[in-house]
Amino acid sequence: MPTGFVLQPTYRVRNGRAVVQLFGRLESGGAFLIEDDRFRPYFFAPSADAAALSDASWCDLDPTNLTDLRGHEVVRITVTLPSSVPSLREKIERNGGRALEADIRFPYRYLIDHGIRGGIAIHGPSDVLAHGLQRFRNPAIAPADWRPQLRTLSIDIETAPDASEIFSIALVGAGTDEVHLVAAEAVPGAETHPDEKRLLTAAATRLREVDPDVLTGWNVVDFDLRVWERRCGALGLACELGRVAGPVRFAQDARFTRQSRADVPGRMVLDGIPLLRDAVRLEDYRLETAAHAILGRGKLIDHDVADRAEEITRLHREDPAALVAYNREDARLVLDILEREGLLELTVERSALCGMQLDRVGASIASFDLVYLPELRRRGVVAPSVERRREAVPVRGGAVLEPVPGLFRNVAVFDFKSLYPSLIRTFNLEPLAHARAGSGGLEAPGGARFAREEAILPQVIERYMERRQEAKRRGDRNADQAIKIMMNALFGVLGAASCRFFDPEIANAITGFGQQTLAWTRAAFEGCDRQVLYGDTDSVFVQLSAPAAEGSTVAEADELRQRVGEKIARRIRDVYAVEPRLELELECVFEHFYLPRVRGGGLGSKKRYAGLVDGALRIVGLESVRRDWPAITRRLQEGMLTRLFAGDEIMPFVKEVVARMGSGELDAELVYAKRIRKGSVDRYTANSPPHIQAARKAGASAGPVIHYVMTVAGPEPVLPGRGLPPGIDHRHYLEKVLRPVADAILLELGLHFDDATGRPRQLSLL
Repeated sequence: MPTGFVLQPTYRVRNGRAVVQLFGRLESGGAFLIEDDRFRPYFFAPSADAAALSDASWCDLDPTNLTDLRGHEVVRITVTLPSSVPSLREKIERNGGRALEADIRFPYRYLIDHGIRGGIAIHGPSDVLAHGLQRFRNPAIAPADWRPQLRTLSIDIETAPDASEIFSIALVGAGTDEVHLVAAEAVPGAETHPDEKRLLTAAATRLREVDPDVLTGWNVVDFDLRVWERRCGALGLACELGRVAGPVRFAQDARFTRQSRADVPGRMVLDGIPLLRDAVRLEDYRLETAAHAILGRGKLIDHDVADRAEEITRLHREDPAALVAYNREDARLVLDILEREGLLELTVERSALCGMQLDRVGASIASFDLVYLPELRRRGVVAPSVERRREAVPVRGGAVLEPVPGLFRNVAVFDFKSLYPSLIRTFNLEPLAHARAGSGGLEAPGGARFAREEAILPQVIERYMERRQEAKRRGDRNADQAIKIMMNALFGVLGAASCRFFDPEIANAITGFGQQTLAWTRAAFEGCDRQVLYGDTDSVFVQLSAPAAEGSTVAEADELRQRVGEKIARRIRDVYAVEPRLELELECVFEHFYLPRVRGGGLGSKKRYAGLVDGALRIVGLESVRRDWPAITRRLQEGMLTRLFAGDEIMPFVKEVVARMGSGELDAELVYAKRIRKGSVDRYTANSPPHIQAARKAGASAGPVIHYVMTVAGPEPVLPGRGLPPGIDHRHYLEKVLRPVADAILLELGLHFDDATGRPRQLSLL
């Protein structure tokens, strides 16, 4: 019985019937296609509501032994084509009824009902299509536990500045390394073609022959593939890059990310930018930036070239061999980044965990459905459809304790391991338990009730935690990370109005128990005669006693962890008569610790601190780790904190930075970098912040992240290869950047930034 991994679940209509199609890779090495025309689209409705369809002859209504979450009996409604479902759902809802599970995509309904999450065992005859694609028709299938080594092909195209002509296409990976180039004569390292039409035809033919599972690149969806498809259309060619016939189609997520996707029949398209953005924090996500940060090398055209698009045109005309090398290296950089960070393996692991196809593993709500719905069905229950016009309901956030600002020694940080999943396990905070609690059960802060016995998520989380421990034991970093991501998403899913199981009572019960737990934790530490300096959601920062000997702070902190953990567990048992699943951990002990004040006030600033752990500086939320502050901020703040924690004088260092900045020596560190959040400068109509003003001045040269400096004439863009604009406003940086960063620390020492500038203090009030 062959084993494989499903890459792309889809369907097509053939002879008036819906045919499920599952594309994937076999363990034996070949690609496969499963086609099943036996499965029918269906959904449910409570028996009374299904009566609205009594005159609909094109659907079958069958009684079931299932119920909805409220315990009402439901009818199964089966149709021939998925396109028939929306109109039937609307008819039920127009009559005041409820259609259940009427919005589950047809191929995913097939996977859910067969228990398939990536790995699949196939039993049945097959035939072979073009390029060795093995097709199984109406086979028997079952879940399997197998992970593929994906054949991944990186694509990079080089074009004229306006993308009106493709000069070359690089195909690197999946056993090939080649560049196709439009050229009149042979060029070293390239397959040359006399014109663009034959270039596109040859590149598409080679892509199908190489037969990758995954197509990748840098902005490969919105640039490379869109331009390829557009140029094919202009030249009268079919843009067919899949395992079977069919065009490349483009779509955009309806979610707030608005991520673009490309549908290539039988293959997955995974853009390198969102893969990396989910895993690694960078100043920006240009290929040049990512390659230097991760690989220590960059693109072959100097990033300081004034106009890279014009340089590519020049290379195509004057030095095609250099263009070929540049094109090939861009494609190779993407593969090397993905391999170095293990991003494809992580994506496969996430797909195997939840069952979503590779390019949608970040769709946490849909992933939750694929995990929860089968468990619900095993208990004889069907789920609601997503409410399409649900009103926004506020959900409480995690608790934040008021910080005690200042400088401290020996501060321990304790946190609860996976707090929200642990609370779900402890108190059965999930949809089925809430629906079945009635007037009894366990009462959460806020009054919501949950059944003590009937629950799904606690068992799911228990299995995840066991699998994560197994992954840690065998050193499987990707499995560990995939499970962590899935568990961390649970509260976000249940707190999202677009989730079919959203209920503000459930979401608020989770955060309510979290707030209560943090308050109980604070009280427990104070009961041990320790001051809690700060707390946020699942963490508390506790002042330890002065150390009597080396290593005593960690010993004291660990003893406190045990005592406080036991106190909280005892309180949960006494109040709720349940077994607590919370685990309090000692994260670290800061030898030195700094909690800043709110700028211009005396209160502590939340979610911002710095400290020294094992001799290493750790900064959270302060200006030096924020990407929208210039690099000089990092120089000043980290330098001050390093000297402060070492017991050195810091004023001479501040004076030095002020002097060097004023002389122009540090001008390169004065550049701001800020993303255009609304997607286009045209959307900023009410006001124009500095980066938008700079973007408008940059015109066509503006990218998604605007680099600019403040000059005496206002914000000016910083463009590649053109140096810094003249007239930098050093006074702006002195007052708006250096002063607030420096004074936040100096004032704790009774010092003042004016002491570094030589400016009389009283004048600073004017």
